[in-house]
Amino acid sequence: MSECTHDCSSCSQNCASREKESLIEPTNELSNVKRVIGVISGKGGVGKSMVTSLLAVAMRNRGKEVAVLDADITGPSIPKAFGIKDRAEGNDLGIFPAVTEKGIKIMSINLLLEDTEAPVVWRGPVIAGAVKQFWSDVIWNDVDYMFVDCPPGTGDVPLTVFQSLPLSGVIIVTSPQDLVSMIVKKAYKMAELMNIPVLGIVENMSYIECPDCKKKLRLFGEGKSQSVADEIGVPLLAEMPINPDHAVMVDNGCIEKADTSVLSKAVEILENL
Repeated sequence: MSECTHDCSSCSQNCASREKESLIEPTNELSNVKRVIGVISGKGGVGKSMVTSLLAVAMRNRGKEVAVLDADITGPSIPKAFGIKDRAEGNDLGIFPAVTEKGIKIMSINLLLEDTEAPVVWRGPVIAGAVKQFWSDVIWNDVDYMFVDCPPGTGDVPLTVFQSLPLSGVIIVTSPQDLVSMIVKKAYKMAELMNIPVLGIVENMSYIECPDCKKKLRLFGEGKSQSVADEIGVPLLAEMPINPDHAVMVDNGCIEKADTSVLSKAVEILENL
């Protein structure tokens, strides 16, 4: 074997020092996205899209340029939360994201469908390809924080997001039940496997506050997220209550009016990235 020149482009040897080819997709030439934050969960129904929306609103309220890439292709809910009804438009340079009242940029499959209630019956590779196109074909312009609302689990789309987008970190969303330990660890180990930093855990539906006495009623029992966070060595960023006002805001497309103070610890971590 000849002496190694460390120039893998002209070498046919499959040695340990060969650099792995990056799978990160390039953005549109008119896009400049500084930080990409994945919002993930090990299972569905834990309020991941709600957390994504509130994080986006919180950062926008702090004067940041914010975008949301809705990677939940088969269950898109981001446009509904922000009251986006118009279809996305584009030209030869790319696709233009929708923009909310406060200036948050949104891209979702529902902005491209003629019938927003039509099911997206696509196989995994096609769905993954759509997510890549949202990243590379959309003209995002300048973005300080992009939040990627991933579908639940550890399948094709989360894997595509982890491999194809330059993630600055991920936030895991969960709920208080006993099942949380296994589910959070699955999501955490996937991120660890892909060398993506886990910024912390958000426990949703932790309690409901009595409107009269303000007592916290833990409908699902005492949350397990703090102990799991301690075990895997990441912070518990928030214990979010069940908030009927938030549900009404999502239904009415005005989530930008929501109080995001419960996520102040997460916002602090994001600002310090």
